[in-house]
Amino acid sequence: MKERRMIALTKRKTWLYFIPYGLWLALFVIAPVALIIYQSFFDLGHHFTLANYSTYFASATYLKMTVNSVWYALLITLFTGLISYPTAYFLHQLKHRQFWLLLVILPTWINILLKAYAFIGIFSQAGLANQFLTFIGIGPQQILFTNASFIFVATYIQIPFMILPIFNALDDLNPAFINASRDLGASNWQTFRRVVFPLTLPGVKAGVQAVFIPSLSLFMLTRLIGGNKVITLGTAIEEHFLTTMNWGMGSTIGVVLIIAMIIVMTLTGDQKPKGGAPR
Repeated sequence: MKERRMIALTKRKTWLYFIPYGLWLALFVIAPVALIIYQSFFDLGHHFTLANYSTYFASATYLKMTVNSVWYALLITLFTGLISYPTAYFLHQLKHRQFWLLLVILPTWINILLKAYAFIGIFSQAGLANQFLTFIGIGPQQILFTNASFIFVATYIQIPFMILPIFNALDDLNPAFINASRDLGASNWQTFRRVVFPLTLPGVKAGVQAVFIPSLSLFMLTRLIGGNKVITLGTAIEEHFLTTMNWGMGSTIGVVLIIAMIIVMTLTGDQKPKGGAPR
């Protein structure tokens, strides 16, 4: 009887702990998503319709924006990964690695708007970048309001979010696997390719999720750094909600983005083998 009471009490406490999380999940995740899906089925006259979805999938403009969003998100994720993995690997080898990791994370504490305005000053005609180009004899160039500047700034902002999960994966790696690989005669490159990278791949996937998904819906950087030359779905959502006031169409694009995010999370999620625990 005492054991049953203890089990019942434990279950009751578990439910009590779940209540705050459940309320937060319902209010700030489920409710907004449900509202976006609901709003996507209404036109400007607040009439129920499927025209928003038919317009989206029949419009070459929206489809082009979708391709642009995925393409830029892929580029940002690729460049972020190419920079972040070597950086995380190098940081992991340092003596005071937690301190250096903190320095990498510190920029995330600064508001993204402040970072954007800082880069506007750096990339402007009289900015530090053009001053350096003038110094080496190239002369001032149009750096700001280009695709390259947008990708550069977006990559810079996303780097800490890619480094952190990779660093954690490297930190969780059992050194015995590396030692065993070297004892068997593997070179450093073979050890990295056959042992280190495959075992830290979950960290890479988590980093891809943390970078690719937000990069799909960027809109502030497209305006401030890209100068509206970079048009993405995030820009379209902002236009529909704040300018044209077509909330139904804006919500429809939001639903498309949510579906795209779910697909990305499914593709980059950990695949456990059937019938047993993951190796």
